[in-house]
Amino acid sequence: MINIFEVNETNTMIEQENLDVRTITLGISLLDCCDADLDVLNRNIYDKITRLAHDLVSTGREIECEYGLPIVNTRISVTPIALVGGRACRCPEDFVTIARTLDEAARDTGVNFLGGYSALVSKGMTKADRDLIRSIPGALSSTERVCSSVNVGSTRTGINMDAVKLMGEIIRETAEATQENNSLGCAKLVVFCNAPDDNPFMAGAFHGVTEADAVINVGVSGPGVVKHALEGVRGENFEVLCETVKKTAFKVTRVGQLVAQEASERLGVPFGIVDLSLAPTPAVGDSVAEILEEMGLESAGAPGTTAALALLNDQVKKGGVMASSFVGGLSGAFIPVSEDQGMIDAVNRGALTIEKLEAMTCVCSVGLDMIAIPGTTSAATISGIIADEAAIGMVNQKTTAVRLIPVIGKDVGDTVEFGGLLGHAPVQRVNPFGCEDFVNRGGRIPAPIHSFKN
Repeated sequence: MINIFEVNETNTMIEQENLDVRTITLGISLLDCCDADLDVLNRNIYDKITRLAHDLVSTGREIECEYGLPIVNTRISVTPIALVGGRACRCPEDFVTIARTLDEAARDTGVNFLGGYSALVSKGMTKADRDLIRSIPGALSSTERVCSSVNVGSTRTGINMDAVKLMGEIIRETAEATQENNSLGCAKLVVFCNAPDDNPFMAGAFHGVTEADAVINVGVSGPGVVKHALEGVRGENFEVLCETVKKTAFKVTRVGQLVAQEASERLGVPFGIVDLSLAPTPAVGDSVAEILEEMGLESAGAPGTTAALALLNDQVKKGGVMASSFVGGLSGAFIPVSEDQGMIDAVNRGALTIEKLEAMTCVCSVGLDMIAIPGTTSAATISGIIADEAAIGMVNQKTTAVRLIPVIGKDVGDTVEFGGLLGHAPVQRVNPFGCEDFVNRGGRIPAPIHSFKN
């Protein structure tokens, strides 16, 4: 039974501590849309998305008004398009027509992003995979709401270094194709290792092939709520600190569970998962970096940062799994630089480098996220960074990702404005030493020995 204290507590979280439902994401399978005729395929895709997502945005607004819970985004994820378009698409340009169809469907349903312009190539690439990847710069430069992701490795299969090399080139080409908008296309492109099938957050969301025909996944976020809770236990020992984070994560996840169940019932679509991820925004008081500093660090990036983040990530997961039977996606702490004012401040004061961020990704739920780098950074260097992150994910049996933005015309010390939830970022220094000979070897890095579980 919910009592008046819990009602007031939730109201305070919403009004003063930036608690929100970050996204209601409708996952849609497009496997039954496949056709050898490209025009028929595009028509099937548009018709299915608009039919299933017709009431998604209005349903989100109804829940928001009825419960007083801010629902920031409504989004769609679809089956990886490399699988859907393989029969009909003969070249990268054919895949771009599908991207435009997805963009049209997203616009007509009112969602702000649609994810799933994706390829899963952790062990090898088909012709369709290569064509889709080659099409990404054209797709992201000619659409507004489409997001793209490529999974280049996994603990089970190892790392596809041919795909890693190709993605370094594609990120550079995407930056150049969207340079008039501060290379914004790269903010909608993420490279994964161990990508989850049910992630509701963009830009990495796609609807996995093991999922139902349609499913509702909800992402809930509350960095400000966690920080406020920790303000009440300053100076206490680590047991108290951990218990406080865990209890707060439990309360936040219950909010997401409520919204997910309501959306599922009203849309007539099965409930999938709740993703409790501390996803920061540029808003004051909505920062993961500030949580770390509240734990006792002078600045994010100081010695002890990785340990503090590991504690935070673990306690968020422990609290979340007690609040819902279906916790999934990424569920942990995000550290996107441009979307977290505390991270931005840490970079500007010289406390936080790309190398330190890489160390932090060993213990959090994502990877090097929303980091602006000089526009002159080579494709090989970008590939090397991707390989490093993929290795962390592969060996540690966790999801890692890279969303780097080489901003054409910008250099270290410049600041880039992306707008909205994407925020702004200082351009960070990249290690100047080369890795071309390593990246150009080709082939695969084998899976680690502990991947053999059978």
